[in-house]
Formats: sequence, C-alpha cells, structure tokens
Amino acid sequence: MASIALTLYTRPDCHLCADMTAVVLPLAHDFGCTFDQIDITGDAGLEARFGMEIPVLCINGRKAFKYRVAAGELRRQLQREQRR
Repeated sequence: MASIALTLYTRPDCHLCADMTAVVLPLAHDFGCTFDQIDITGDAGLEARFGMEIPVLCINGRKAFKYRVAAGELRRQLQREQRR
C-alpha cells in the first residue's frame, strides 16, 4: 500500500491554518501519511494558485479541503485513499 501524501498550504498568522493543522497532524500520524506544510507567502505561483483560499489541504496532489476540515471528514477521505 502506497503512502498517502498530505500537503497543507498556509500563511503565517492564519488562525484557520492553525485549526486545520491541529486536525490534520494527528490523522496524518494515525494513517502513516507524509505531511508537508508550505507557506505560500512570497511564492508568486502559489499565491496565484491559492490566493485567499488558504488553508488548502491536498491529498496525493489533489485539492481536497479548503478553509476548514472536520476530523471525521478527513478520516473518511483518508480511508478512501487507502483503498485505492
């Protein structure tokens, strides 16, 4: 079974980013996911791609959630990814 890659795009001083990180980290650990957190500040390409949608969580390179995610929703999505 391949590892699930989680990428969280954030900005500094973003309370929604902190909230999403708090939900994602424990589940990333539980599912054995790789986890990268990327600050989009100063990256013109990422700023253009995500703008004010931050935070954005991508699962295996696909945008899965923006702004908020509940633990139950993320758990179900990760379970689906495991079955692929």
